Amino acid sequence: MKKFLLATVVLAALGAASPALGADMGARPYYSKAPAYAAPLYNWTGFYLGAHIGGAFSSSNTFNGLVLSDHSARLLGGVQAGADYQFAPNWVVGAEGQYSWLGDNNLNAIFPNGFVYNHDQRAIASITGRVGYTWGPGMLYVKGGYAYSNNRDTLTFGGVPVAFTLDKNHSNGYTVGAGLEYMFAPNWSAKAEYMYYDFGTTRFVTPVALAPFGTFHNDEHTLKVGVNYRFNFAAPIAARY
Repeated sequence: MKKFLLATVVLAALGAASPALGADMGARPYYSKAPAYAAPLYNWTGFYLGAHIGGAFSSSNTFNGLVLSDHSARLLGGVQAGADYQFAPNWVVGAEGQYSWLGDNNLNAIFPNGFVYNHDQRAIASITGRVGYTWGPGMLYVKGGYAYSNNRDTLTFGGVPVAFTLDKNHSNGYTVGAGLEYMFAPNWSAKAEYMYYDFGTTRFVTPVALAPFGTFHNDEHTLKVGVNYRFNFAAPIAARY
């Protein structure tokens, strides 16, 4: 009986001490999950300014079989400005204005009757809309719209300037193109693009001695590379996985 009472007292004492021992050992540690990986998403929405350089290539032109001398490959350089809006979320729409200065005169015609015509195309410009598909830092796009040609046309006979008229103003036309743009640093992107410019066909109305020689076509194929600085509307956001 004494042994039974002694065992009961010991068990009761151990039970009373258990909470204190648990407190001394401290709470069970909690292991949190590792931070989720955040992948940057690139923001194409915003305004941008930039510059470009490249080459312009004219088609071979004739006045009713009369071969013209032209500079079929010329250096060009210029500036651009535009705005983009990203939606849906891989699509981008925008508008852009470009102005490109051209080197060299691109067309000279010496007619058999002694007249000499010079078409000096000094610059080409455009206002276009564009639609692009983006995958983060890269974007493929197509574009098209209004084109302008800064021309200075002259006609001489025996070295003396002669008044003349053409059937239409070949300063206004259209352009279409496509390109690739890539964000290589925060707020900076580089691009490469092809653009075709068409300003229609032109014929002489006066002097009447040139009217039988028909028309020549005014167009340009261009290749450009450039860089843009982007004023994004918001900082890039992060996607969590």
